[in-house]
Order: sequence, then C-alpha cells, then structure tokens
Amino acid sequence: MNEREPGIERLYPSIFGRMATRYYYLRQLRQAIEDVIRDFVAKSPRKLTLADYGCGNKPYEPLIAPFVEKYIGIDLPENKIADIHISPEGQIELPEKSLDVVLSTQALEHVVNPTEYLAEALRVLKDDGQLILSTHGYWMFHPDPTDFWRWTSTGLKKVVTDAGFEVVHFKGIIGRSAMGLQLFQDGITFGLPKYLRPVLAIIMQPLIILFDQVPSQGAKDKDACTYILVAKKRLK
Repeated sequence: MNEREPGIERLYPSIFGRMATRYYYLRQLRQAIEDVIRDFVAKSPRKLTLADYGCGNKPYEPLIAPFVEKYIGIDLPENKIADIHISPEGQIELPEKSLDVVLSTQALEHVVNPTEYLAEALRVLKDDGQLILSTHGYWMFHPDPTDFWRWTSTGLKKVVTDAGFEVVHFKGIIGRSAMGLQLFQDGITFGLPKYLRPVLAIIMQPLIILFDQVPSQGAKDKDACTYILVAKKRLK
C-alpha cells in the first residue's frame, strides 16, 4: 500500500473494507466537505490558492483540486508527502496573506495549542480569505500521534471567533442518537479480531444510518459527532 492509498480508502470507504466501522461517518463527512467546496470555493470568480493545514495523506485533494489553481499540503516534517512543513515553533513556512483558503479537516483536536494553530491560519490568509474547518464534538480517543480536544458547538464557534474569524456557515454531522450507536459499536470493535470487525459494521452501520434520519429540529447543528464550519477573516 502506498502513502496515498489510505487517503483514497478514507474518501471512498467500503462497508466490507478496512474502514467499515467508519462507513457512514466518512461518507457524511465527505458530503459535507463537497457541499462547502461547491458553495464557498468552486463559485469564486478568481483562481484560488488553497492550503490543507494538517493534510495527512491528502484524502480530500481529489475533491478540491479541480476548483483551485493551487492545492498545497501542509503538515509536520515527518509527513513526506506534504508540500510545506510546519516549523518546530509551529509556523507555516509561508508569508503573511499568501493564501485564499485554509482547509483543516479533523486536525484541530490533535494540535497542542488550538489558539496558536488558528492564529497561524489567520496570518497566512489574505484579508478576504476563508477558513474551512472540521473537528469533533463526540468521538473516541484516537491519538495521531496526539489527541487533546473535543468541542461543543458553542465552544468551537468561540475559539474560532476569538482567533479573529467570523463564522458564516456551521453544520453538525451525525446527531447524538446515531453517534451513541457509533460509540457503542466502537466500544465493542477493538476487542474483536480484525476479521470480525466488518461483520459488526454490517450490523451496526445500517442502524446508525437509520437513527441519524430521526428528525432533530436543528439539534444536530448544536450537538453532533463532528462540526464543519466556514469562517472569514475578520478585518480590524
């Protein structure tokens, strides 16, 4: 398996594959990212430079690259497929106001200091730049290599706003009842042999999908597994 294959597997999970226990979640996250790219990136009248801040194996590059002039992967020095690395002091090796869009997917919960991370995103964005960010509300502990944070909807909006952004779009992915089943599934999964985990997923994932269809009257945007937001740089 090459360095990019896990990213493709994350982007297009199979109910019978290695990502089976994340099947519904990963599909919902991909759809939410596609929606945001369509509404806030693809419609731009000018050519954009986008940086994936904490890019990992660049799973979402295929969704984004057709709509931007330049896609840049940013990550820690140990990530060999990153285009630009973060310095030991936490700085992105880019000048101020050099990016149109900063994308951060499932990275904020892993950084030591979210305030500094968001401040650096603000620094490299142009005055009319925008941040696209997703991170967890409810989720199991998953160090990669660290795992520090979970947010409420209001807490995430506050930390982003306090960093100098204005939130213009905010959406919750997977509501509390479906996420309760996801956590129940995960509580069993890792005690099973790997060959049995897809069997559990085949039982649990349809139930998770079913429970996530229960009308929530907007509660999902307030209390969810994951949140995705778009924020514009707030001018002083």
